[in-house]
Formats: sequence, C-alpha cells, structure tokens
Amino acid sequence: MAAIGGRMADFAITLWVWDQTGSATALALWGFFYELPRIVASLFSGILIDRVGCKALMILERVATASSTLVLLVLYLSGHLAIGHLYVLAFAQSGFEKCGWIAYQSSVALIVAPPNYTRANSMGSLVGYGTSIVAPAAAGMLYPMVGLGGILPIHLAALLMAIAVLAALPIPRPEPDASFSQTHKPTAPGAKRETALVTQLQALWADVTFGIRYVWRSHHLRTLLIVTVSFWFIHGLSGMVYDPMILSRTNSDSAALGAISTASGIGGITGAIALTVWGGFRQNHKGLLLGMIGAGLAKIGFGLGRGLPVWLPAQFCSSLNFPLLGASESALWMTATPLSLQGRVFAARAVVDDILDMVMVLSGGVLGDALEAWFRQQVVESATPSPSGWQSLLMALFGTGAGAGFALFYVGCAGGMLLVGIIGFRLPQLRLLRKTEAV
Repeated sequence: MAAIGGRMADFAITLWVWDQTGSATALALWGFFYELPRIVASLFSGILIDRVGCKALMILERVATASSTLVLLVLYLSGHLAIGHLYVLAFAQSGFEKCGWIAYQSSVALIVAPPNYTRANSMGSLVGYGTSIVAPAAAGMLYPMVGLGGILPIHLAALLMAIAVLAALPIPRPEPDASFSQTHKPTAPGAKRETALVTQLQALWADVTFGIRYVWRSHHLRTLLIVTVSFWFIHGLSGMVYDPMILSRTNSDSAALGAISTASGIGGITGAIALTVWGGFRQNHKGLLLGMIGAGLAKIGFGLGRGLPVWLPAQFCSSLNFPLLGASESALWMTATPLSLQGRVFAARAVVDDILDMVMVLSGGVLGDALEAWFRQQVVESATPSPSGWQSLLMALFGTGAGAGFALFYVGCAGGMLLVGIIGFRLPQLRLLRKTEAV
C-alpha cells in the first residue's frame, strides 16, 4: 500500500510541476534536491544498520516520509504551495528514504537463503511493478478531478498502515564482524581528550569508508560496480526526459502517461513472475547483461515511437527486462559479500550511485531542454525550404513536433545502455565473479 500511495503521489507531483512550468529542468531540479542528501545518508547508513538494525531504519524512513507528505498537503490546501517548497521537502525526506532502502536490501539476505536470492529480489520487482499498474492509472484518472490535494491523503494513509505492519514484523539483526568491533575499541582511561577525539574520528572514517575500500580492493566487485553504475547513470539520464517527452507529444495528457506506466507495470510483473518461477540464470552475470541489452533495444523502439500504439508494447518489452536485470545484479552483490559486511558494502555502492545520480539530474533535464530547443531551431526551422540529408533523416526518425528533441536524447541514451551490456560480455572479471560465488 505504501508503494502504491507513493507512486500515486510522485505521479501527481510530476503533473503539478509540469502544469506550473512546462520545463524538464524544473522536474530535474526536484530530482536534484531529492538526490543531494542521499550521499551523506548512504555514507552512514551502513554504520546505522550495524548498530540499530534494518527494522528501525525502515520505520524511521516511513515516519519521515509521512511527515513530509503532511506538510506538503497542508501547504497545498492552504494555497501556499510553490515549486521551492517541493525542493525543500524533497531534500528533507530523501536521506531517510535512502537509509530505509539500504536497510531493506540488507534485510533480504537476513531472511532468505543464498540459493533463493534471485527469486527473492524478483518478488521485490513484482511489488514495485505492481504499483505501476494501479498507481499511475488511478492517479491519472483522479488528478483531473481531485488534484494534488486529493491524492496526497491516500499516500499518507498508506504510510501509516506500513508503519504499523513494520512494527509488528520480526526482522533479525546481523551479527557485527570483527573489523567493525576493532574500530570501536574504547579509549584507554587517562588518555588525553584530543587523542581520544582523533581516535574516534579515525574510527568513524574507517567505518564510513570501509565499504568502498572493500569493493575497490576486489577486482571483480570493482568491475561489477563500474558496469552497473554506467548502465544506471545512462538510464537515469533518459529518465529525465521520459515524462517531458510523453507530455510534450500528447499535449499534457495525464491519461496517456498513466497508460504507459500501466504498460510498464504489466511488463515488469510479467518478467518478475517468470523469473520467480524460473529462478534466473545460474550464471547471474548473464541475467544482468542480457537484461541491459534487452532494455536498451526496447527503449530505442520507445524513443522512435510517437504515440500509444508504439509506446505501450515498447514500454512493456522494456520493463520485461528489469526484474531479470535488477535481481541478477542484487544476487551478484549478495553472494559475493559476507552477511556481516553487506550493510556497509551496499551503502558504499549507494554512495557511488548517489554521486552519479546528482550529476545526472543536474545535467539530464538541462541537456534535454537544450536538445529540444536545438532540434526545433537547427533541424525543423532551418530545414525550410530545402532540408539537408541529415535534417531529413532526423525529421523522419523523430518527427517535427514538440518532444522530437527529447526523443533524440532518449534514443541516444538507450543506445548507450545497449552498448554497456554488450561490452560487459567482453569483461572476464564478471565471469570470474560468478565462479567465486560457487566457491
């Protein structure tokens, strides 16, 4: 329920921001302020998981999200909501959400046996994509009637239910490993205060940086990190123009955007169910890379489309790949990392993701808006009366209407995603990582 309510709220906020600004950059700035605190949260989430456990962090995350949603609702109903408020609330909320997400990832390995990691992660995809069927379609229909003020209370009620369920759910805590306890030895009695402070700061820094040092020392994990963050960075860039491209080409039709999100959910659920029954490749790196290639190909088709007859099947095919991709990636990390270290290793991985995400949200919307303006001026307008060969090709592929520049940017990113998957098959470190799992 919390996932459905959250997806409905995000969908409604996206429509509200687009109605107010009509700018991909404004949407990207919302994403930037959402990403900014997540770097700090990721740095310390591993330590928090080791000290307070996954359950407490997941509850705290939902309490913070509920508080932020309540403030947003009050501002909207009082007529004082502005774009700047969204940025502030996104900044205040996102750090808690990041800690909660890393805690959730760490809790999976505490509950599920290693042979079932892929299936367990595919079930997580099943929940995520299930919300894509219900939430966007419901929000798309409700938004014209009740607006943002009618959708936010749904999210708030769902969060309160989730808090109650988590409070009653037993989740074990991981046993701390020796490396953690050694960095937290008490200072000897009589030591100088300055020495004690330096020692504590050194211990804290050792804990904060442990995960990234652990990953970087492993040639196999380092390669996995580089491949996956490259894919997700390019994927995130395309996501910055996804909604603007659709809304531009449909004259801000919220129902069309909701229908595409529903197709995404159906594709994701289909892929997750198939993966849950099948269990995935024994060699998880194959599932990861084939998922990247399949997603890239489908997104190229989506970007070349100009309406629902192409968008719906292309989005279905794209989402079909992500349960396999995501579950295989998570299984690789889980099997290659000891349980006692997963909180800090996952946090280190998240720090890298967050840094690149911040770069992505800052650049994606701006680049998308710039390419949209360039396409209109340098391709469409300057092509009259006699277009050149490259202008004719671009107009044939992407059309001449609003959103054509966004589509060009989207297809370029999809091509990059495809390329990462192809290159990944040429990297022996990923195959060796699979072999170390079986040891």
